[in-house]
Amino acid sequence: MELEAALQWAGDRKNGVLITIRRDGRAQSSDIAYTVVDGAVWISVTADRAKTANMRRDPRVVLHLTDPGSWSYLSFDGTVELSDVTTAVDDNTSDLLVKYYERVAGQAHPDWDEYRQAMVDEGRLVAIFTPNSVVGQTHGA
Repeated sequence: MELEAALQWAGDRKNGVLITIRRDGRAQSSDIAYTVVDGAVWISVTADRAKTANMRRDPRVVLHLTDPGSWSYLSFDGTVELSDVTTAVDDNTSDLLVKYYERVAGQAHPDWDEYRQAMVDEGRLVAIFTPNSVVGQTHGA
């Protein structure tokens, strides 16, 4: 499957499984919400999670998506870049997280000040995944 077509299919969905590499080489899978932005996949993560530590150590990841209703799936291989952790309600990462929220939720947050403060309090950042290959199949989805 062509990467561009696969990203278009992925863009119509919001949930997947992020697979990172643990220190001992085993895979770790995490259910995530994501959005596709300009050919990259954005994922909101917290600085203190194992998946974030794994991505800091080894940026190679897999994003696996399924659509059980159509027996479709895609598995993207690629690398991830991590934004800075948001430390202020008006920093660049906070702005990225606002864009992420709007795209995943499909609407504005009812209280942006509250949302931005929560992102700071939770130590959130954006993992920006750039896929370089994809395997899978899509059927009528």
